[in-house]
Amino acid sequence: MEIVAERAGISRETLAKIQKGDPGVAIGNYASVIFALGLGTSWMNLASIGEDAVGQSLDEQRIPKRARSKTIGQVTRA
Repeated sequence: MEIVAERAGISRETLAKIQKGDPGVAIGNYASVIFALGLGTSWMNLASIGEDAVGQSLDEQRIPKRARSKTIGQVTRA
């Protein structure tokens, strides 16, 4: 576990707290351990817009069905 702590850039004591589920450990330390263990790639996809089907569906519902462009300063020729 010393290697994981070293790769994560945290102390062995902090790693022990993470293993025990101590709520006082900063979320950044959890992320450092996840990346040190090589699990960061799938973890990064949690916030990926492309992977959020529900969010995409909600966005599509908010888009107006028909949109018109604004007319700015129409010029009439005689």
